[in-house]
Amino acid sequence: MPALLSPQSKFLVLGRAGMDLYADPPGTEVEVATKFSTALGGSSGNIAAGLARHRLSTSLLTGVSDDAVGRFVLNELERYGIDATHVSVLPGESRTSLAVTETRIENTQNTLYRNNASDLLLSEDQIAEVTFEDFDALIVTGTALASNPSRTATLRAMEHARNADALVVIDLDYRPYSWPSAHEAAETYRAAIEASDVVVGNDDEFAVVANGLHEDGRQLAEELGQDDKTIIYKMGEKGSIVYSKDETFETGIFPVTAIKPMGAGDAFMASLMASMATGHSLRDAVLRGSAAAAMVVSRFGCAPAMPTSAELDTFVSQNSAPQT
Repeated sequence: MPALLSPQSKFLVLGRAGMDLYADPPGTEVEVATKFSTALGGSSGNIAAGLARHRLSTSLLTGVSDDAVGRFVLNELERYGIDATHVSVLPGESRTSLAVTETRIENTQNTLYRNNASDLLLSEDQIAEVTFEDFDALIVTGTALASNPSRTATLRAMEHARNADALVVIDLDYRPYSWPSAHEAAETYRAAIEASDVVVGNDDEFAVVANGLHEDGRQLAEELGQDDKTIIYKMGEKGSIVYSKDETFETGIFPVTAIKPMGAGDAFMASLMASMATGHSLRDAVLRGSAAAAMVVSRFGCAPAMPTSAELDTFVSQNSAPQT
């Protein structure tokens, strides 16, 4: 098993980073908006921002387009203190992801532009340039597995990280529109899970991996937890269940007044890993991940909403632990 994380641990996050355009002010529908606010976006970009907000050493491994949107992402990474050494700027006609979205809780519209996405052009040559021994943890978001060359490169990165004794973590992050079929997604996810130490996913995602119903997905999560892996099985408003060889436990969610549905999963992952790195038990780390998720859905934006360690400490101390 990989060494335990510490406050000095170095994190490498692999996957999509892009630009978010939020209809402004909050509550505005995109089609009637006259102005928008910008933010760093993409699941991996958000997770990296969350880790950086906890003042942890964080690098991103991805590709961006050689245009204004790609440069926006690079500027945002610098502003958050995220190392962009392993972010390739790609010439040609690929494009950095652009999300046009809203800050409202019901009927939220989120239009994602992903044609010829730069991040899905991640190559094995780019992976070969990474010294994985420099990192203590690799965090992968499942979107990077949706197509090649990124799929093969991502699996190779996971293999290299594992061989370097880094902790390998995957957020399944299944987006059906990105995949040719659910069957192909299931086969690919199973290979990625095999290479991982920590697997985070919701009930729908585990059901896809199991090629069946939700009961099959939950059974799969439980079985994987007996195989030297830590499995975090999320169930939305019902909280989450952790399966591992050492313990199995449930955690509820913190009730808040949400203003948008996005960003919870990325906040959960970032604060889960940050809490593990700063000496919290797995049980407390999951609790703090749940708290971070609650904080982000009640704030504007995703990356800008990620809490610092101090903000998270205050929230947890002022709010009752969720009941299961």
